[in-house]
Amino acid sequence: MSALFEPLTVRGVTMRNRLWAAPMCQYAIENRDGAPADWHLMHLGSLATGGAGLVIAEATAVSPEGRISDKDTGLWNDEQGEAWAHIVEFMHTQGVRAGIQLSHAGRKASVWPAWGTDRRGTMSPVDGGWPTLSASALPFTGYATPTALGFSGIKQVVADFRAAARRAVDAGFDVIEIHGAHGYLVHQFLSPLSNQRTDEFGGSLENRARLLIRIIVAVRQEIGEERALFVRFSATDYAAGGWDEEQTATVAGWAAAAGADFFDISTGGNVAGATIPLSPGYQVPFARFVKEQADVAVSAVGLITSAEQAEQIVASGSADAVMLARELMRNPRFPLQAAHELGVDLDYWPPQYARARWPAEPVR
Repeated sequence: MSALFEPLTVRGVTMRNRLWAAPMCQYAIENRDGAPADWHLMHLGSLATGGAGLVIAEATAVSPEGRISDKDTGLWNDEQGEAWAHIVEFMHTQGVRAGIQLSHAGRKASVWPAWGTDRRGTMSPVDGGWPTLSASALPFTGYATPTALGFSGIKQVVADFRAAARRAVDAGFDVIEIHGAHGYLVHQFLSPLSNQRTDEFGGSLENRARLLIRIIVAVRQEIGEERALFVRFSATDYAAGGWDEEQTATVAGWAAAAGADFFDISTGGNVAGATIPLSPGYQVPFARFVKEQADVAVSAVGLITSAEQAEQIVASGSADAVMLARELMRNPRFPLQAAHELGVDLDYWPPQYARARWPAEPVR
């Protein structure tokens, strides 16, 4: 028996295995209107046919100003929701559960895309950029200084997450993930290095977590009781005096009480130039810490590249599932290959690819 290929049920959603596709920013919206198109159908569709249990679509902005770049996907209008529905429908035909990561980039918004140009940093209004927002008027290194959100702005952010969650439900997504990691807006509120407010949204850990908890409550109200609600955390800023795994575990417990079901544990992104000790599975200990301290279900991510490694993470109890990104870019059918290597006979090979199964069918 393989722990990696046991089904996992989160609230009313059952994933056929514990090997999942993490959100991967594509910066591929050529029309700059936030609506996914052919590239996203191909990208997410290939992952769906590859045997994963869950495929989570990339960081998708809840408002135009929440985009990382002008080539990001969005879910702030109905046209975008309709475009997503077509992709979700195909994913479901392949037996995979479909998730979407709802995001607001905060002070890391309005930047040049990660590829397609050699320009970096904040995009100027002349080039199509826009003013950015954050917990405090503190810029991310090398980026423009954001405006600190006022109470009405915070209320609007919560409303934007709520509305995007409703569109995600209407599009058919099974899992909704709130992006609270990688130095984006929710993380900016959580970390004392980016949040120097003195009101009810700053100072104490409870205050810094207030925006996230309000978003969770609002999203849960919209998605109902059956769909699964995930939160992605960066478990550490890798910087003295910053966000860390102890705070992550505490807030994960509060988030679970507010309606979140599952926690996707990553690290970093809020402090430029942080020293990150990269090695295979380097973030797994953070996932295990949050799982044990908060008594919540978690996934691990980060340089997980082999079936044996993924199996050990789940079988040892370090995480309830693993998420892959770069390895799935290299090999979208990694889950099917991993099952073969672990001696698991799957019944969800796409019939169009059945001739490539292990052991190979005889050539006719």
